[in-house]
Amino acid sequence: MLKQHLQLKLGQKLAPQQIQLMKLIQLHTLEFEEELERELEENPALEIVKEDSKEDDYSSLEDAYQDEGTSSIETDFDVNEYIYDDEPSYKTASSNYSPDDEEFDNESLLTEGQSLYDYLLEQIHLVNISDEDEKIAEYLIGNLDTDGYLRREIKAIVDDLAFSQGIYTTKEKVEDILENYIQKLDPPGVGARGLQECLLLQIEKKVSSDKAVSLAANILRHQFDALTNKHYNKIIQKYDIEEDDLKDALDEISKLSPKVGGNFDTQTITINQEIIPDFVIQVKDGVVIPMLNSKNAPTLRVSEEYKDILTTYSHDKNSSEHKQAALFIKQKLDAAKWYIDAINQRQNTLLQTITAIVKFQKDYFITGDEKSLKPMILKDVADITGFDISTISRVVKSKYADTPNGIVYLKDLFSDSLTNDDGEEVSTKEIKTHLQEVIGKENKRKPLTDDALVVILKEQGYNIARRTIAKYREQLNIPVARLRKEL
Repeated sequence: MLKQHLQLKLGQKLAPQQIQLMKLIQLHTLEFEEELERELEENPALEIVKEDSKEDDYSSLEDAYQDEGTSSIETDFDVNEYIYDDEPSYKTASSNYSPDDEEFDNESLLTEGQSLYDYLLEQIHLVNISDEDEKIAEYLIGNLDTDGYLRREIKAIVDDLAFSQGIYTTKEKVEDILENYIQKLDPPGVGARGLQECLLLQIEKKVSSDKAVSLAANILRHQFDALTNKHYNKIIQKYDIEEDDLKDALDEISKLSPKVGGNFDTQTITINQEIIPDFVIQVKDGVVIPMLNSKNAPTLRVSEEYKDILTTYSHDKNSSEHKQAALFIKQKLDAAKWYIDAINQRQNTLLQTITAIVKFQKDYFITGDEKSLKPMILKDVADITGFDISTISRVVKSKYADTPNGIVYLKDLFSDSLTNDDGEEVSTKEIKTHLQEVIGKENKRKPLTDDALVVILKEQGYNIARRTIAKYREQLNIPVARLRKEL
């Protein structure tokens, strides 16, 4: 039996404008530029104000819309809303960005590049090979990852060729094409099924009677495990060689690339690795001044042309087509005003956040010394700005600041705190810096173990457990002592 009942629920739902703002906030400068260009293309009612544009005289249009006929359109909008504002914020250019922002021009940073896939296809098409074998070769090339490795099992590829390509072949045939065609292509090492094979393919391309090259090839082929575990004494005893001979062989191995496809990209090749900063931080007479990159603070306005069209259509009370056109234009004008407001809010949120960060880390921005970094978490910045922690997280995500001491990744400024022997709170970033310095000065023939590092840092006033040392070392991408050993 059906029953009716009342139920009271309390819920929270984000408005479309809030969702749009959250998306804009987390974009870094390059992504924001692309998003802005897309919005300008999709909404002709939105315009970007050029530097040489003059102020618009909205008041001269006010009288043209003091007509009751405008209300005859069956909508809930007021035409005057789009043709007059006392002083809209989007008409005033912001001064919260660096005057030198024109230096950060990303147009020359990227260029269209040839992918590894296309590069290999060009080569295989020049090889004297049967049509069926060529198709197998093309399929193998398509299965290589961006590093140039074939990670899939040959048996799985044989099955795929049968089901998707209608090519019935054998595992031996595919392996033959891989080894005699794909692995012979440039760059050397492509088509390898693992690191050992990749390095071997490269070292074998070095046609040389050099003793070091021959020894390097032998080590890679027969003593790869000992090499990766840095059991150098075992290798020396195995080949009955001197330590200098092993050093020469290791030098040859170090010249090889573990990722031969690394110079290629599926879409673009980066020519200049310069990062476009989202913020510019200057220090003048001991005062730290945070600013936005000007690309994050464009001056936008609602299109005059669209407002004129809206006026024309809204005065026509009889044409249903004009009413529909007015509704469409109203939607575009609404979207333009919402977007302008979202951009202004984004700009304000970014500026308040970077100002709070600068206030917290003033000493660091002045000195550039990472040891000056204070413990700072997202909540600290949220408390200063009044924003939610999730908003602060979106602001710092993937964003950089150009400081007097170089480009800084904002997330690197955040760290937890620990208490030293003097009872002072110190940043974990400071401890990691000390850890790097200690490891950097160690005797590479006898690297320091984690237990030894615990003792040394304790002597420096940092009472840290061994597991914490191991965690920090892994975060810094520093291998264990055994793998740091050098001859």
